[in-house]
Amino acid sequence: MYNDENNTYRYSRGDEGLPRDDYQPQQPMQEPVQPQYSYQQGSYEAPRYSYDPEQKPRKPQKSRTGLKITALILACALVGGACGFGGALLARRVGYGKTTIQESNRTAAEVEIQKVDGKTLMDPAEVYASTVNSVVSINSSAVSTNIFGQRVESASSGSGFIVTADGYIVTNYHVVEGASSIAVDMYNGDTYKAALVGGDPDYDLAVLKIEGKDLPVVTLGDSTKVNVGDTVLAIGNPLGELTFSQSRGSVSSANRAINVDGTPFNMIQVDASINPGNSGGPLMNLYGEVIGIVSAKYSSYANTVVEGLGFAIPISDVQAIITDIMENGQVTGKPYLAITAGTMTQEMATQYQIDLTEGVFVYSVEKDGAGAKAGLRLGDIITKVDDKEIKTMDDLSAAKKGHKAGDTVTVTYYREGQYYTTELTFDEQPLMTETEQEDTQQQQQQPNNQYPGNQYPNSQYPYGGFDMFDLYEYFFGRN
Repeated sequence: MYNDENNTYRYSRGDEGLPRDDYQPQQPMQEPVQPQYSYQQGSYEAPRYSYDPEQKPRKPQKSRTGLKITALILACALVGGACGFGGALLARRVGYGKTTIQESNRTAAEVEIQKVDGKTLMDPAEVYASTVNSVVSINSSAVSTNIFGQRVESASSGSGFIVTADGYIVTNYHVVEGASSIAVDMYNGDTYKAALVGGDPDYDLAVLKIEGKDLPVVTLGDSTKVNVGDTVLAIGNPLGELTFSQSRGSVSSANRAINVDGTPFNMIQVDASINPGNSGGPLMNLYGEVIGIVSAKYSSYANTVVEGLGFAIPISDVQAIITDIMENGQVTGKPYLAITAGTMTQEMATQYQIDLTEGVFVYSVEKDGAGAKAGLRLGDIITKVDDKEIKTMDDLSAAKKGHKAGDTVTVTYYREGQYYTTELTFDEQPLMTETEQEDTQQQQQQPNNQYPGNQYPNSQYPYGGFDMFDLYEYFFGRN
């Protein structure tokens, strides 16, 4: 306990927190008496407090500062909101003198369907309206057997376009390859069951037939007149779901040579959006003419997603082939050299001591065939057809595509250290039945250890009776 004789304040800690029998709740104190001060040194008198037991305790006063601040904020928000609303209303009517919101009163022009005559230049909306009824959506399904002997059904989607009023439809071969059933959907909602008339993987073309009459047809244009920079439109079914979509772009290259899965193609390159499902659809110019057959299969590179790259088969290159398939069910008159050949390699040049590492090596020549008549024989290396250099089998296939049976070309070949030229007239490639095509595919899928056997028992070649010539002849087809 602390007690000062000169001060009436007392402070005690000894009984703090202990209960007391005489404890009485404290009463509110009265207002303190103002202290009396004296200017004499040491004469300070502390304030004294008095307590009136009859006086009722007063309720403690709540702080009103927070309430005032809250009320002030609400008032400001209310006034600000009112000002903002009023200002917005006022801004619609007045501002710098008089401000109004401008609204167009233009009446949208209806898109008219134009007649595609090769003379009427249209805008993209008119091209779409004038041709979309001739475009179709193609949905095909195929049934196959897996390694466990189970039947597996797969489905694919693509596009196509009607070329005759009685129902012939053009599309890509890979869209319907191996299909067991094909359905065609029209823009007006009609659905048809389609039959495969025929196709050719070398040109990636197929023709379908539906039973109909007076169907809307496209107009084929001239792809040889396409220029880099021309505006083009692609109508199709990207992703197989976004049916009858139109994308727009320009021609990036009018004559692009590309190689897909070992097959050379001459393509129109465009920067219009081309996606899976667009395959087989038409590529059109602003006159509404079909100048190409869109192929999404060739719009990717090594499973890499690309942008701004699309390709279409020039319609002028395949128009005769389309007619051929319609009339004969397959491509006839395909040029045929009647030889078995393969691409020359560095290993072959080293093994057989040949001074040439590029070209097409002749493994065999059919008796009385085009190659034999031209004087070609085993061991010759074809290096040129007319003015086109031949470095690989792809080059030779590309050179053949520009010709038909009966055409004559100049062939340059290398033999025993010297170059020779000869005139070769193409034979017609023998037609293959569906059974023969299936047998050929099965042979190509056989394991590599199934070699043909000893065809040359007295051969001086290595590998115990058959040589590399035999292997190439076995695994490569005839040309």
